Amino acid sequence: MKAIFFKSSPSPTRMTPPASPLHLTFSESLMEENIEAAELIITKWDSPSDNHSSSSNASLFSDENREEAKQYLSSVKGLQKAMQYLVSHQASSEKLVRAQALMQTAMKRLEKEFYQIFKSFRFYLDPESFSAHSSSSRPSASRSSFSDLEEDESENESRDENDSIPGAQRVSLTPVEDLRAIAEAMIKAGYAKECIKIYKIIRKSFVDEALHGLGVDRTLNLQKVQKMDWEVLEVKIRNWLHAVKVAVKTLFPGERILSDQVFSIAPAMGESCFAEISKEGALALFEFPENVAKCKKTPEKMFRFLDLYEAVSNLWPEVESMFNSESTSTLRSTAVNSLIKLGDAVRTMLTSFETAIQKEPSKSTVPGGGIHPLTRYVMNYISFLADYTEVLSDIVADWPLTIPSPLPEPFFGSPDNEESISSPVSVRLAWLILLMLCKLDGKAAMYKDVSLSYLFLANNLQYVVGKVRQSNLKILLGDEWVTKHELKVKQYCSNYERMGWSKVLASLPENPTAEIPVDQVKDHFRNFNLAFEETYTKQTSWVVPDPGLRDDIKISLARRIVPIYKEFYETYGGMHLRKEIWVESLVRYTPDDLGNYWSDLLNGSGSSGSVSSSSSRGGRSR
Repeated sequence: MKAIFFKSSPSPTRMTPPASPLHLTFSESLMEENIEAAELIITKWDSPSDNHSSSSNASLFSDENREEAKQYLSSVKGLQKAMQYLVSHQASSEKLVRAQALMQTAMKRLEKEFYQIFKSFRFYLDPESFSAHSSSSRPSASRSSFSDLEEDESENESRDENDSIPGAQRVSLTPVEDLRAIAEAMIKAGYAKECIKIYKIIRKSFVDEALHGLGVDRTLNLQKVQKMDWEVLEVKIRNWLHAVKVAVKTLFPGERILSDQVFSIAPAMGESCFAEISKEGALALFEFPENVAKCKKTPEKMFRFLDLYEAVSNLWPEVESMFNSESTSTLRSTAVNSLIKLGDAVRTMLTSFETAIQKEPSKSTVPGGGIHPLTRYVMNYISFLADYTEVLSDIVADWPLTIPSPLPEPFFGSPDNEESISSPVSVRLAWLILLMLCKLDGKAAMYKDVSLSYLFLANNLQYVVGKVRQSNLKILLGDEWVTKHELKVKQYCSNYERMGWSKVLASLPENPTAEIPVDQVKDHFRNFNLAFEETYTKQTSWVVPDPGLRDDIKISLARRIVPIYKEFYETYGGMHLRKEIWVESLVRYTPDDLGNYWSDLLNGSGSSGSVSSSSSRGGRSR
């Protein structure tokens, strides 16, 4: 009290004229009136009276007592002026002792009111609702604490259904005005410590309860995280992703606004309160991703690590702005460390993924030349990575790709082309695809039939191109990359047709309409029958999963073989061999038969295992 109200006597070197008796009498009279007015209302609200039988329990700041609340705060202000006057002129006066006692009583009452307002208007002071107010709706420091406030139109806006902090949909700013008025009175009277203590206890309890409701486990330290099964930890991560968004977007901003407004007379106190209230909970929140980043790193965990990195990165502007004081620097450092550790973890997992592709141990071939599991796994993985382009750009920006030799132009395009792959993310993903394709080349060589090797390569590269087209990889790799690889698919298909059906084509004459001896005609039909049946039977178990590619191959085969066979059949199949009694066994297929057989080709059914011949006039039964 002395430190606040008792002022040092004037310097002896400084001469002050004596106050006139009239002035002293007037001032004393005024101060006496202030003390008496204060005593009247302070005493009234300190103990029961005839007019106010429950004043000790009633709220001074309720709607029905709002006029008395004005008088109460005004009397405290007048009492403070009286005490300052008495300290200067009558330091030993009994009036000063009386005024000090009244001030202590008043402060106790205001402490109680401060607590009751927080308790009574718990939901009105919910950070979710409070932080939704625009800066224009916040009460200014100069506004009267008891002025009539216009309703904020934004109070009627519906809440976000996903936010899990309870609270009212409409917010009254009157409680905040009252809290600020009480805080201002207590601070000016030298009771800042008591005011701040109540504020911290109540609001910290609210923040802790809100974080608990969001599922934030403050006991989840590094040791516990590392011992968790991945399935359990993954659930924790998903919950954290929701909790951190609500906390940073709603909970902490609401608390920041509330503390700034309640302690608008003393911003440093408001900052101190906010730091004390939020620090422990925020620290637990931001330590979680850092602890996860220290767990065992395997490629299948990559996407949850990227989710964590993305969440912290996206919220960083709010974190940096909200926790911008020296007292909250630890929170900023923790958030930054989480980004660093998560980035390191992602780079480690990318390296592990690259190594896994290179060391994939499978030596078995895929039946029918279909899609290899490695192709599916790698392309699904990489297409998911492409959804995190912005995050990966941050992570790999300063992490150059090291390869034994420059990548071939078909994978990266011409340096002079505007569509050439150039971003660090594009380069790295193109490199992973190239590693996989090189691995597939080795697997293709395991097939004993060369034509099946080409079909395998066509199938798998078609799958790769399809995944690129259907995902963000198309944006990263560009149209030129897609076009070049589509041409590569066509080349593989052409090689398959040429190698797989070479015997069938070789069995037919180069010029099917030229004059040919009957014996040679018979040989051509016999050779065609054998070559076609052998090739078809072998390829009934082969497969082309992509319907479009399968149709293209069938159409291409038909254009290669059917026109030649049709001309030969029409020239020699009837007229020249009509006299032979075994002509039907020699000419087994009509041109239409070939089309019917090809309709079931490359479906991977392998059901027949052989070709059922039909008469030259009949056609294959369907």
